[in-house]
Amino acid sequence: MEQIRVAVQATDPLSHAGLAALLQFRGDLTVLRNAQRAEADVLVVAAERLSTEVVATLRRAGGETSAPVVLVVQDIDEGDLLTAVECRVVAILPRGAVNPDRLAHSVRAAATGGGVMPPNLIGELLKHVERMQRDVLAPNGLNASGLSPREVDVLRLMADGFDTNEIAGKLCYSERTVKNVIYGVTHRLKLRNRSHAVAYALRAGMI
Repeated sequence: MEQIRVAVQATDPLSHAGLAALLQFRGDLTVLRNAQRAEADVLVVAAERLSTEVVATLRRAGGETSAPVVLVVQDIDEGDLLTAVECRVVAILPRGAVNPDRLAHSVRAAATGGGVMPPNLIGELLKHVERMQRDVLAPNGLNASGLSPREVDVLRLMADGFDTNEIAGKLCYSERTVKNVIYGVTHRLKLRNRSHAVAYALRAGMI
């Protein structure tokens, strides 16, 4: 059974001990010592609310580890949701609803690229995404993937095996334009080459 390494961080020792106790008897979860936090697959953070201090703590932790965060919180305002997401929070558990099964489920979901949030927060997050698409991305010719329609068209044809000249002919662009589009995508997304760009776009569901 592959182990998921979990680091626990709390604003008070009692919460830290309680969360560690809930996790330590799960066969596939290993609770790390504080000094091992950089090795964590998932970081569990407990707080009363998403205060300025907690946000600063999450950002500092982000400098030590890229692990996703499960946030156990007494209360979170819907306005704080985007801040939480920016701090790599992928699961939010109300403190009063925490039990061993829910906590372990959230950790496993975070470790495998998933997330867990209360239904009202999911609805609010979708509203934020819709507003971002309408007010920020669409006016700049982008979609939710961060790619323009032209970039998507070029990547799709690259994925179909067409070379630069063929892509230019199909889209009625110059070869220079196609090369500029490809360079823009690979540079902006920090991709190594064309094959990497196509693989990245396919995995992310962009094309």
